[in-house]
Amino acid sequence: MAQALPLRRYGKFLILFAGIAAVSLFAWYQFGGEPAPTQAESWRRMGWDAPAVVRAEPATLGSLAVQIKSIGTVTPLNTVVVRSRVEGVLDRVVFEEGATVEQDELLAEIDPRPYKTQLEQAEGQLQQNRATLENARADLQLYEKLWEQDSIARQQLSDQRALVKELTGTIRANQAQVEDAQLQLSWTRIKAPLSGKLGLRRVDPGNLISSGDTEGLVTITQMQPIAVNFTVPEIELQALRRAFQGEGKLQVEALDRSERQVLATGELATLDNQIDTTTGTLRVRARFENDDNALFPNQFVNVRLRLTTLADVVTIPADAVQFGTDRNYVYVINDGKAYVREVVLGATANDRVAVSSGLEPGELVVLEGLDRLRDGKEVTMPDAERAAESGNADTGETSAAGERGSPPRAGN
Repeated sequence: MAQALPLRRYGKFLILFAGIAAVSLFAWYQFGGEPAPTQAESWRRMGWDAPAVVRAEPATLGSLAVQIKSIGTVTPLNTVVVRSRVEGVLDRVVFEEGATVEQDELLAEIDPRPYKTQLEQAEGQLQQNRATLENARADLQLYEKLWEQDSIARQQLSDQRALVKELTGTIRANQAQVEDAQLQLSWTRIKAPLSGKLGLRRVDPGNLISSGDTEGLVTITQMQPIAVNFTVPEIELQALRRAFQGEGKLQVEALDRSERQVLATGELATLDNQIDTTTGTLRVRARFENDDNALFPNQFVNVRLRLTTLADVVTIPADAVQFGTDRNYVYVINDGKAYVREVVLGATANDRVAVSSGLEPGELVVLEGLDRLRDGKEVTMPDAERAAESGNADTGETSAAGERGSPPRAGN
């Protein structure tokens, strides 16, 4: 056992010696026995001394639309479940499913015969009591004359006056019964309470329906105008309130899921009165005329709320910005070389950033090939002519948080 331990140690030394020998042999083969290359020589052998191929675009001078982006839900301003207000057999349905109807347009009819009978009974009772009242008033006039002639007792005259008042009250009650019967009869004709788009029919003719039916006959959804509800982060609340309280309406755009097509353009209508503590957001509503019915109830849309527009600002593509521990910088091309330039950022969007200081309009900033750059590195640009011909005016779309200069994008 004592002899085995030294043998193991010798084995480890032999393996280590073989490894050192292999590395030395590789170095001699690689460099031909010459001294180790310098850093510059190493870069040359690896191709780093060759000009870097990059793509660049010029910083442009233009306007930036400061916006808030969110996801919203199309919500009707009014939705009604059409129910019967009286009980009866559904005689006929006159609407077409999915059609657009106007307010007070006839939708269906209930068998009106029981309600016509009630109306006739109420009218008959009213007519009978009116005749009784006329007779009582004629007797009252006679009693008043007899009282003046001192031919009847005062109590008899008082009783007749009370009878006339009683019958007058009865007539008013009968008149109310007639009006109620007329109202019940009118409710047998079910009409649209508002203009909008009809849903699917839920009851077929021949069924007994009543006001207690929970599903109702059909639903009507108002399509024009229509609303879009969305949320705004709490951090952007102050900028939103300032813009909302300013002059003019705030423009809101509803886009499809890919954010390539604007479906409709509307105006900001109102803000909720409190922030949702579970999500830290404020509910907001925008109003759209929706004349072409581009927005459909419960549809999910991307929302862009424009707060303000910054004029004459320098912007660059967001991909050109490099973020360091203590500064933000870009690579600027000058005389065929790339140089590091520290910048102070302002508003930002998905594809463009406003530069508060550090760049002038027209200066070329590198977008691609950044991984092979260092300060003073020579570069070549295959698309140099196209980059030089790029215009100076450009309009970007920014978020309110970027316009305020959030910490990750602020320069020092």
